[in-house]
Amino acid sequence: MSPVQKLIIASPSKGRLQENAAAFFARAGLELTQGRGARDYRGAVAGVEGAEVAYLSAAEITRRLAGGEAHLGVTGEDLVREEIADAEKTVELLAPLGFGAANVVVAVPQAWIDVRYMSDLADIADGFRARHGRGLPVATKYVNTTRRFFAAHGVSDYRIVESSGATEGAPAAGSADLIVDITTTGATLAANALKIIEDGVILRSQANLVASLTAPWSAAAREAARIILSRIAAEEEGRTTREVRASLPCLDENMLREAEAKFGAGLREKDDDLATFSCPTKAVAALADWLIAQGHAPINAPTCAATLRARSSGR
Repeated sequence: MSPVQKLIIASPSKGRLQENAAAFFARAGLELTQGRGARDYRGAVAGVEGAEVAYLSAAEITRRLAGGEAHLGVTGEDLVREEIADAEKTVELLAPLGFGAANVVVAVPQAWIDVRYMSDLADIADGFRARHGRGLPVATKYVNTTRRFFAAHGVSDYRIVESSGATEGAPAAGSADLIVDITTTGATLAANALKIIEDGVILRSQANLVASLTAPWSAAAREAARIILSRIAAEEEGRTTREVRASLPCLDENMLREAEAKFGAGLREKDDDLATFSCPTKAVAALADWLIAQGHAPINAPTCAATLRARSSGR
């Protein structure tokens, strides 16, 4: 198969992100391999013909997806929103992956006791110009994200100080008065005497499986993607749903509609009086209680005796 026809999956090349990405695919029965060991930046998906893995940094993954050089990739939503103009037209975020969680936030010195909201920051920025003759300096790596968020909150009189190092240290170093940065716990901000503005969480980010809308989707690439995504979807369903079986001789359309509305449960199959429902895991107990309750009141029949058993769907 020609390399240009293959499905290219861009995966993080090192550290916890690589480990978590590999674990995510492995849960769906998809083993990512590296041809000549950990130093090889090309690999494959075991058992899926026509798929190739490119091991890259998270920032490079975002660029490859935007440029159509990779079909699928694992990268942070913060990078997608920052690096790709009109991201909705270029890529599609297929699924959050549950790791790499962090927030992009606006943080100011703790000593700014009168600055709690973005509206307060807008007032500070206006006064800063009058006193110093220049815009309020904001240190950040997230230039585009900052500009969009500040514009949406009426903060216009500021200047970006692009940060290539430890952004949280900029106010103490005197190079900026506040920052826009990414944080997981906020501990580093607090250690640098900074606080997050109450309405200053710009983005709650995590790693996502992302698809490129500009990549050359050959027939082979589409087929490999179909196999991979169907396995991921099956794993997701098996992990987040359960089957509930009930003996319900009086099951009717009204009950089905109520089960869907109240518990998100759908009828999977009906064999004589035995009904099998697919239900979100968190709603299983409530659905079981509700079905049992139906057995103690007439519903188009004298009674409904419910006997229930829950098990993992797809197992």
